[in-house]
Amino acid sequence: MPVDYFPRQAGWVAVGLVLMVISMSIDYHVLLDLSVVLYVLGLASLVGVLAFGVAHGGAANWMKIGGFQFQPSEFAKIATGLFLARYLAGLNLKVLELRHIVIGAAIVLLPMVLVAVEPDMGGAAMYAPLMMGMLLVAGIRVRLLVTAAVIGLVLVTGIWTFGMKGYQRQRVLTFLAPETDPLGAGYQVRQSKIAVGSGELVGKGYMQGTQSQLRFLPARHTDFILSVLAEEWGFLGVAAVLGLYAIYITSATRIAIRARDRAGILLVVGLISITCFHVLYNSAMVVGFLPITGIPLPFLSYGGSFTMINFISVGIILGVDIRRYVNR
Repeated sequence: MPVDYFPRQAGWVAVGLVLMVISMSIDYHVLLDLSVVLYVLGLASLVGVLAFGVAHGGAANWMKIGGFQFQPSEFAKIATGLFLARYLAGLNLKVLELRHIVIGAAIVLLPMVLVAVEPDMGGAAMYAPLMMGMLLVAGIRVRLLVTAAVIGLVLVTGIWTFGMKGYQRQRVLTFLAPETDPLGAGYQVRQSKIAVGSGELVGKGYMQGTQSQLRFLPARHTDFILSVLAEEWGFLGVAAVLGLYAIYITSATRIAIRARDRAGILLVVGLISITCFHVLYNSAMVVGFLPITGIPLPFLSYGGSFTMINFISVGIILGVDIRRYVNR
């Protein structure tokens, strides 16, 4: 029942706040020193999911221990970011050489492929902004960017042909032409557009949205939470929430600029790149600009693992800012 979501999410937020304080209290250099161990544990958990994972929404991307379920892919993102930041910072180069870029990409692609095999294409896609944001800040020549774009196009073609299941290709085809399957694969995006459009300027009011309250809108508490917000609070409500995200991202960017060392800069950039991509993709997805891939909205979508990881990321970012004054 919908009423069950609030106490559970409130509990996860409380745990997330505790984890935020803990991660903020730990020197990020200690986390970087432990990054290899954390990275290996992250890979092991992803391999464990392939063998013992619990399926949700067509993907076996959950681990269950007793009555507790969590997504290892979310925690592996943090470990991967820490390891990549440590590697790139240790190079201390203004412009990366090709072999350094290949090694950096391999650090990210290994967990990314494991997540894609689950199969969880949305979760795997979240590793891409982490990699691109950190590599760009670390320094890449323009010709290498062009080469990477060509390789990426080839990879996308290969993934479409050999790496995607039928229902995943159908999601993309439905995105391109949702009217071809209005009651099947195109149902979600159609209902989302109706919810967003019906909110108009100020919305219908709290708990007054027909698409969400009458359950026409699937996954309204997770992937399509922004559609619910748009229906109940209208354009102004959505603008206010997106404005808060803009403030958060801008503040994190300032922290990256004034970080005390290269490792801190790279770490913050990687974490905010993930948040930026989540917000941009989810916002575009609910209005039909991008295919539906199950990418939630940070701090708003229902979910324990994702909520806790968001708060841990905030704690790490704040920890980088706090320690810019230490032993400078």
